[in-house]
Amino acid sequence: MLFDSSVRRELWRSFMATLVVLLTVVLTMVLIRILGQATKGAFAPADVSLILSYTVVTQLPVLLALALFVSVVSVLSRMWRDSEMVVWQASGARQFSFLRPLLRMAWPIVALVAASTLVARPWAYDQTEVLRHRFEKRSDMARIAPGQFQASADGKRVFFIDSHSDGQTTGRNVFMVLTDEGTESVVTAREGQLQVDKGMRYLILNNGERIQTRLDTGEITSAHFDRARVLVGEAPDAGSAAPELRAMSTTDLLADRSREARGELVWRLGLVWAALNMVLAGLALAAGNSRRNSSWNLVYALLLFVVYFNLLTLTQSWVTQGKMKWAPAVLGVHGGLTMALLALIAWRDGAFRMLGRRPQEARA
Repeated sequence: MLFDSSVRRELWRSFMATLVVLLTVVLTMVLIRILGQATKGAFAPADVSLILSYTVVTQLPVLLALALFVSVVSVLSRMWRDSEMVVWQASGARQFSFLRPLLRMAWPIVALVAASTLVARPWAYDQTEVLRHRFEKRSDMARIAPGQFQASADGKRVFFIDSHSDGQTTGRNVFMVLTDEGTESVVTAREGQLQVDKGMRYLILNNGERIQTRLDTGEITSAHFDRARVLVGEAPDAGSAAPELRAMSTTDLLADRSREARGELVWRLGLVWAALNMVLAGLALAAGNSRRNSSWNLVYALLLFVVYFNLLTLTQSWVTQGKMKWAPAVLGVHGGLTMALLALIAWRDGAFRMLGRRPQEARA
């Protein structure tokens, strides 16, 4: 009882500290990336907080698995380094004896990884796509904030308006920079209004001037106009956008027989199994010797994590390309690693050496 409670208590402390550090790092990196995308017009600046929260949810399964792995390796390595493991082994505890407290501590985290991978992660991707699509459906004129420069969705136009009017479909004091086929045009107009005609979006400009420059020759032409119509792109069609596989629910993936859907399913199921394998890997690789100041076991553990999660992505690619079936990909990679780790733990316990002894040596 004391053995289980002490190990689990230390594991939980290490796990929470590691998770806080990882979340802080990931939040900082994701926030910088999202702010950069917002400035390029990928989504509305007002949706930055929502996009940030959804992105963290999509990264949560990997963060939980990594925090669990780091906590197991760090706690068991400390026990070996401080000779605490020797005390437990002298009391009759073997390597397999640590499986019980490790699994009792890890099962809520593995369950959370499963819930976030199979349910929360697709939902977060779907909500992110809804926000992006809703922003793309808005006109280029409507997405512009008065007094701020804003790039169009395709990046070929830069807009600036002084003020909105008429339900944000009309802008006053419009400034545009258009780049297309070796020419750059600077257009200014007193007023601009967006119209949709036969599935295409046009910007109707009134009382303006157009200065066009050929980028290869530097030739400049200028023209004044009372009314002009500028094509700004196709009107977005909500029904034409195909659903992204990452945003599909797990039940829909099970019903979909395509190779792409099977590849995504392999990634989700494999990540849940990987979280469990991380516990076994931490137990198998954390062994050390207090008389030797060596950290090679930590290097091996880090190497295993990197290779394993890259293999997880690689098996998804193999299934998508039709090189492997989805069931052998899951059972072969993750099941094979589970058996290998259990065999390594048994070898550290001396089970294979006991089997190799002669009967008379065992009696002696």
